[in-house]
Amino acid sequence: MPLYEHVMIARQDLSNSQAEGLVEHFGAVLADNEGKLVDSEYWGVKTMAYKINKNRKGHYAFLRTDAPAAAVQEMERLMRLHDDVMRVLTIKVDEHAEGPSVQMQKRDDRDTRRERR
Repeated sequence: MPLYEHVMIARQDLSNSQAEGLVEHFGAVLADNEGKLVDSEYWGVKTMAYKINKNRKGHYAFLRTDAPAAAVQEMERLMRLHDDVMRVLTIKVDEHAEGPSVQMQKRDDRDTRRERR
């Protein structure tokens, strides 16, 4: 099955447990449509570059999935209809990277792009 990565931004006035509950809910939607949630990360509340629906901050979550296209389309449709979800980005990848995403790595563990002078 195809591999996908999703980033979801939820409203800032949700609690951490409610935001993580959204990830579980959408993982269940994938499971109902013959897909599976490979990995999920809750990135926490982050400040956005611009306001979205009068919100300056949002709960960010990252999902790695292995699902057919129909399951991903259904999950995206339900995300866009959900009042607590502000934005969703989905990309198709050839393979999932091992370990935590760049957002969850410590700054010292990341590869530097160039040396500072």
